[in-house]
Amino acid sequence: MGASNIPASVSVRSVPKLKAAMDRLGMTSFQKAVLLEVRRIPKGNTATYKQIAERIGHPKAYRAVGTVLRKNPFAPYVPCHRVIRCDGSIGSYSARGGSKAKLRLLKSEGAR
Repeated sequence: MGASNIPASVSVRSVPKLKAAMDRLGMTSFQKAVLLEVRRIPKGNTATYKQIAERIGHPKAYRAVGTVLRKNPFAPYVPCHRVIRCDGSIGSYSARGGSKAKLRLLKSEGAR
């Protein structure tokens, strides 16, 4: 999945449409697993990059999880802003506004 292959914004409203869009973009099974797992994080909650890696069966691939999320074409349907570092810090956010925007989003959702 190269950045040039990803539309600036891909609109999906359901998991089946999300899966179909992932297939159209030629995403790997790892990329799909990351995005589908992140999609499951409830509003107001967070998960770490490491937790996502563990949940999809690749416990040492937490940096790769971050790489996938940096290129997430499905935000906000796949809420990558809900993924944080294992030390509890916000971490990076590739959308406009960077880490400050990520923090605002998390606060607006009531995340702890």
